[in-house]
Amino acid sequence: MTHTTRTPTLAMAACVLAALALIGCSSTVVREPSRGGHSRPGTSARPGGSRPSTTPPASKPKYGATYTVQRGEGLYRIAANNGIQLADLAAWNSLSPPYNLYPGQRLRLYPSNGSRPPASSGSSSAGTAPPRTSTPAPTPAAPINSGIRWRWPADGPLLGRYVANEPTKQGVDIGGASGTPVRAAADGVVVYSGTGLVGYGELIIVKHNEQWLSAYGHNRKRLVNEGQLVKAGEQIAEMGRSGAARDMLHFEVRYNAKPVDPLLYLPAK
Repeated sequence: MTHTTRTPTLAMAACVLAALALIGCSSTVVREPSRGGHSRPGTSARPGGSRPSTTPPASKPKYGATYTVQRGEGLYRIAANNGIQLADLAAWNSLSPPYNLYPGQRLRLYPSNGSRPPASSGSSSAGTAPPRTSTPAPTPAAPINSGIRWRWPADGPLLGRYVANEPTKQGVDIGGASGTPVRAAADGVVVYSGTGLVGYGELIIVKHNEQWLSAYGHNRKRLVNEGQLVKAGEQIAEMGRSGAARDMLHFEVRYNAKPVDPLLYLPAK
């Protein structure tokens, strides 16, 4: 789906998305000989009695820093290159599997509340610092005013609506016949035109300003290239069913790379 200078992208602005599968693990009992020549079940002791640690290293937030996704990058590599656990980086940027990224998308390398841990002022009576609690700043479901005059990207019936936190419903689906014109919903520049994002088929992403993007998926044919300026109402593709079960347009609106309900911005029909 669907849903900045070569800064493409969307979580619409990628890495070409990587669909991640969750794989379960089974525990293994390791037997090693004891000093007396007998083995004991349930131990994996090294010489000296120590066990190898399986706890991953803690994430190292880079407060105030962001990272711009480059073409072909995935969330796992970005997290590893910055010393951050995948789960933490995803949580800090409100991403959910399959962690769709887009070229040009900016990722925070620190918790969303942006606060630093308190500086140490000495040991407490117990010898440890008191636990720190924080509540991430809430992300508004939809900004009140985009400052953009949006228009419908295609003519046709509404087949599917936006559902918050549902990865497969991050936009609206508009029905139509194969070849129906798909038009830019507002003035902007094409920051992505390709087929690299799984589930979107032939996809176009238009950047309208530093905060707002729109995405157009499942096209039969793309008519614009990356870097091209487009005007509201200009045809940019032909409707199709690439990556979909029927001919339709999947349309997303994103604010700071996060999907919002397009029906809050499109004019009433």
